Amino acid sequence: MADDAKPKSGWLNILVDYGPLLVFLATYKFYAPEESSPLGEIAAVIRGTIAFMVAAVAALAFSKWKFGRISPMLWLSTALIVGFGALTIWLRDESFIQIKPTVIYLLFGLALIIGWLRRRALLEILLGAAFEGLDEQGWLKLSRNWGLFFFALAALNEVLRAMLSFESWLWAKLWVFLPLSFLFTFTQIPMLLRHGLAAEGVTEEEQTPPPTA
Repeated sequence: MADDAKPKSGWLNILVDYGPLLVFLATYKFYAPEESSPLGEIAAVIRGTIAFMVAAVAALAFSKWKFGRISPMLWLSTALIVGFGALTIWLRDESFIQIKPTVIYLLFGLALIIGWLRRRALLEILLGAAFEGLDEQGWLKLSRNWGLFFFALAALNEVLRAMLSFESWLWAKLWVFLPLSFLFTFTQIPMLLRHGLAAEGVTEEEQTPPPTA
């Protein structure tokens, strides 16, 4: 019975995490003006933001229905999407949507590093069932490494936000941040194997990175 409650597909987790971003991209692209126009672009951003907020709440509901639970990371991500999305619509400024990932990465990074310093592996609370056999040192190292990686993503997001146009930044979320997250996830597998994770335990769910959309 316990196995029936476990998520069956890491790809569904990815859809929950990144689906709202894809909805935002599609909506923004559909309404974006063909010629450069500040008013037309902010209108497209606002429509995309509304779709983003609705999709995020829908992903939250889907996670509860499909997996029987909502991870703390998804709760926080959705709350920030709705909060910063509301600011974007109210102030008509797309920079709030761009700042949102930086805030998420910093909060996740701080939580994991503080937990690591206090000898508490917070990732074990979130992912314990997916990494059976991993010892305490393995959990601590994984939490520390992901914490530092989140800090690096926060810095990268700020650099790209300053250097790229809004649309280019949106595509970078899909073609830069997502591949980096997968690559980093795979670099952790040798360390996990050294700390008790059985090779056959590295399944599709373990290969799914935490949400970084």
